[in-house]
Amino acid sequence: MSEGVFVDASALTAILLREPEANDLSSRLVGSQRRLTSAIALYETALAVASRKRVAVTESRSYALDLVHETAIDVIDVTAEVGRLAIDAHLRYGKGTGHPAQLNMGDCFAYACAKAHGVGLLYKGDDFAHTDLA
Repeated sequence: MSEGVFVDASALTAILLREPEANDLSSRLVGSQRRLTSAIALYETALAVASRKRVAVTESRSYALDLVHETAIDVIDVTAEVGRLAIDAHLRYGKGTGHPAQLNMGDCFAYACAKAHGVGLLYKGDDFAHTDLA
């Protein structure tokens, strides 16, 4: 069992949309003792799911919150320290820096939340694979 993960919007979205990676991501999620996400990740998830499923954002928000509740994910605060770490992440890995990760704003905050809480990242895709949290 993994000690803990920050669940990025990409993982939440993949699980909710039952993408090919959903089973693996779900297994890794429930196999973690500590499960965290943020309001920023939930915002990104709600918008992505609404767009892909062509439903209202209020409906997709309900799906995301149901998943958070069912899997006992704690929604953590985005503190000033997390904001500082997000800027550090952008300077090191962000879009426009030339780094292969090319993290966007949401990615930088996910990275920062994971760093601040000493947990790994649960994500879909390759962006975070180019960081020190891979």
